[in-house]
Amino acid sequence: MAKQTQELTCIGCPLGCPVTVTLEDGRVTAVAGNTCPRGEAYARKEVTNPTRIVTTTVRVAGARSGAPTVPCKTRADVPKGRMFDVVRALRAVTVCAPVRIGDVVLADAAGTGVDVVATKDVD
Repeated sequence: MAKQTQELTCIGCPLGCPVTVTLEDGRVTAVAGNTCPRGEAYARKEVTNPTRIVTTTVRVAGARSGAPTVPCKTRADVPKGRMFDVVRALRAVTVCAPVRIGDVVLADAAGTGVDVVATKDVD
């Protein structure tokens, strides 16, 4: 059996606990150092299937305010390895004003099953 450990800093809450994850044959066998249940969940997920929220901007056409872009983010986590696929897909996106918070600017971004939504109103 191949046993290894990984050291992480938990981002599940503001405490930022140093967490040690022990893996055997690719399976998590122990998590130590977390002070809350979110820390254990974060550590297990981070070493087996890391995901991220993607935040960026997309172009806006016809904004009365003159805003060239609108900030946006993925509605949910996407696999870490697909982040740049999502960003590349957004390069081709231009939305027409007005844009409202929560409007979908790109559905099923890069085939991840996750929509990208606006995070600010632009008139």
